[in-house]
Amino acid sequence: MYKISIVAPLIAMLAVAANLALAQNPTNVEVTIDGVTGFQDTALQPDGKWHVHDPARPQPPIVTPGNFSQMAAPPSDATVLFGGKAEDLSLWTDRQGNPAPWTVEDGVMVSAKSDIQTKEQFGDLQLHLEFREPTPPKGDGQSRGNSGVFLMGQYEIQVLDCFKNPTYADGATGGIYGQHPALVNACLPPGEWQTYDIIFNVPHFGPSGELQSPGYATVIHNGVVAQNHQAIRGATNWKSPGKYTPHGPTGPLALQFHNNAVAFRNIWVRAVPVVNDP
Repeated sequence: MYKISIVAPLIAMLAVAANLALAQNPTNVEVTIDGVTGFQDTALQPDGKWHVHDPARPQPPIVTPGNFSQMAAPPSDATVLFGGKAEDLSLWTDRQGNPAPWTVEDGVMVSAKSDIQTKEQFGDLQLHLEFREPTPPKGDGQSRGNSGVFLMGQYEIQVLDCFKNPTYADGATGGIYGQHPALVNACLPPGEWQTYDIIFNVPHFGPSGELQSPGYATVIHNGVVAQNHQAIRGATNWKSPGKYTPHGPTGPLALQFHNNAVAFRNIWVRAVPVVNDP
């Protein structure tokens, strides 16, 4: 005799009902649990376990990183977006196409005024960049050293000063914002240069705009794997579990200004085609 489990469908139904209710009442109240501030009245994640930005969600375990790819020289086929001979912001604009408003000094660019994005668009890629959190640190939680790397301009890998600074797990450094916490917290102290090495596969859509395959991200933070070919649930947003909107095969790389002066250097990208041979 076959046994039919109703647990998974029931969880999915409850999640849908909760998300519909929250959509009708979008006002959310912050709560603090064990020193972590977040929300428990936001939409549920698709697995029905945690709310988006849930302060009760377990924190990524702390790992002390080694030295991995700081000042990694770009490969011969890389596009250098900042560093080397590209030590200005000529390859970047703001989100509206105006000149990038960030500052540049001594081969370092510092976030200011608004997000910036590349003039060139990219698809499947390998990305290297280095970032430095402000020192002395100011604020706590999401207010300390906040920035982000937006793949195709809409899928955010979080940048935050999470060194001795707990925050909701899906908003910590190395996380796919609002969706998947990092596997580990490999943050270095503020004022030290840190590295991201990211491999990204773009999502694919059918002729009617239906999602055929999600985007995937592998994130190596300071030499430690923070995301392992993790599926992305859609565009990343505050208090939202993510939703896909059909788009083309390429998009810009964007860096976020979130009211903190986060520094960046040595940014380069390579195209990496996906080969599906068994």
